[in-house]
Amino acid sequence: MKKIAIVVPASSVLQAIADPQYCFEAVNMFLEQSGRAPIFNITLVAEYRDTHLGGGSFTVHADRFLDDKTQYDLVIVPALFGNMPDAVEKNRKLIPWIKDQYNNGAEVASLCVGAFLLAATGLVDGKKCSTHWGFQDQFKDMFPEVDLQDGHIVTEEQGIYSSGGATSYWNLLLHLVEKYVDRETAIITSKYFAVDFHRQSQSVFMLFKGQKTHGDDLIIQAQQYIENNVSARLNVDEISEKLALGRRSFERRFRQATKNSVLEYIHRVKIEAAKKSFENTKKGISEVMMDVGYNDLKAFRTTFRKITGLTPVDYRNRYNKMA
Repeated sequence: MKKIAIVVPASSVLQAIADPQYCFEAVNMFLEQSGRAPIFNITLVAEYRDTHLGGGSFTVHADRFLDDKTQYDLVIVPALFGNMPDAVEKNRKLIPWIKDQYNNGAEVASLCVGAFLLAATGLVDGKKCSTHWGFQDQFKDMFPEVDLQDGHIVTEEQGIYSSGGATSYWNLLLHLVEKYVDRETAIITSKYFAVDFHRQSQSVFMLFKGQKTHGDDLIIQAQQYIENNVSARLNVDEISEKLALGRRSFERRFRQATKNSVLEYIHRVKIEAAKKSFENTKKGISEVMMDVGYNDLKAFRTTFRKITGLTPVDYRNRYNKMA
């Protein structure tokens, strides 16, 4: 029997507590239906007996508390909600409990922005970690010592798991079912919950807005110039000259501020514009390509797929409002 603890943080997402409980209970049901013994024992662990979530609309009753001496095989850290620094601070007392569980042999899995609470333990310092694509810049600022994997759905290193944003944590839950039970049961579970098994990237869902909270006014000017000239064939020398900065100094400051190289930023802005065009117009691939400043169809397709995970045709077919 695998002992699973789902921690119940204050300021957390109710579904990220209920979904893993539902998933592992369903797996037990599948096993019993096939004549096998259930494998998971699921416990809700919290600082208090009752944790109020959803603005007080929901109350989660804990089974055990932080003085619980049970050693678990797996600890689930659900997604937090609201202001991340505040949410982490509210749950400081959970941190030593999670660390003790890991140091005594438990594996730990964070769901979505539960990665912020996981990272606050220090357990992923120097290790790979995933989180919601929309929180990646904030995560990097708060935990620069963590090797954040941009856009990844599931990350695993040394018994620590993390997942991408929102419902993509279901892919991590299926990964854990496959590991603890078997692949056949994981596939049955994916079909039962209608989850795309083994999806690898959040890229197709990502919206690129740029990182502009860094406070470097010259770099903000460069970002605005890039975003206002999507159709132009931009180059680094041209932009650095407009700012009266040497190229090396410009590139260093730009990466330090935005966490992207200048060329990466240019491509991401252009591809974001192309995505919006595919979503909202009837324009063909070549026309959109020209609109966003590319003149090589192969290069455009390659860059588009690298950033979004889909070809331009596949993206248009999936998301075009008039399709």
